[in-house]
Amino acid sequence: MDVKTAFLKDILKEEVYVSQPEGFVNPDKPDHVYILEKSLYGLKQAPRAWYDVLSKFLVKSGFSKGKIDTTLLIKKEKADIILIQIYVDDIIFGSTNPKFCKNFSNLMGSRFQMSMMGEMNFFLGLQVKQFSTGIFMNQSKYILDILRKYKMENCKPIGTPMAPGTKINTDPSGKSVDVRNYRGMIGSLMDLTSSRPDIMFSTCLCSRYQAAPKESHLAAVKRIFRYLKGSAHLGLWYPKDTGFQLTAYSDADHAGCMLDRKSTSGHVQFLGDKLVSWASKKQLCVPTSTTKQST
Repeated sequence: MDVKTAFLKDILKEEVYVSQPEGFVNPDKPDHVYILEKSLYGLKQAPRAWYDVLSKFLVKSGFSKGKIDTTLLIKKEKADIILIQIYVDDIIFGSTNPKFCKNFSNLMGSRFQMSMMGEMNFFLGLQVKQFSTGIFMNQSKYILDILRKYKMENCKPIGTPMAPGTKINTDPSGKSVDVRNYRGMIGSLMDLTSSRPDIMFSTCLCSRYQAAPKESHLAAVKRIFRYLKGSAHLGLWYPKDTGFQLTAYSDADHAGCMLDRKSTSGHVQFLGDKLVSWASKKQLCVPTSTTKQST
């Protein structure tokens, strides 16, 4: 669902002034400016103003905001539920009862000018395939695009994103590489981690050296691209009717960072058999001890 002219409907809370547009200058007051009552495209306040208008309308209609993600709105009626996810002026919604989807479409059409995009199959770089048994999401098209962008479409595939036991340091004596190109590759990989938890650790590790990348760092990044070349088809599978029991796993190395001897933590969370959250992050302090379960 897409909202037409979303940013032109919203009342601004701040005072915003704009110059008189060409062709509409007041000849009697050519040096004056206009004060905006509603937002315009291009204003940094526009997305926030639009979200305020939309969220207030949905809350008034019986929806409740998510406690962690406030762009997620929920409405329950007995055993059924409808979920609304807002991304600027795009809205994704789904329900356990098809009737709720139709009612929501009518509700939004009564207040805003809407265009229905149909069943979601592509969103923010994610390819979505819906089956009777579940939903599959991946970014194979995006992978092929970035391989072409960085001239690695003909590279030789490899089985892992990083060799076991790999240690990366600042490599002060190494040869420097193009900073802009290196950062672009890291940014592309970070976008890909939204559907590929298998490259999260290696991508985050390589991202630590964006200030002064060397050839050794670029080689590690290119290995991730080679891994993607042979695994572009991989993604996330969300099977239907597998329960919603929350299960979480976490782990950390011990003083694994070669720069400051800090540990790196990793965790994943499942709802039933569905992977819903994952992360890899360097800890804030240097560890002085660790624990290990004995058998």
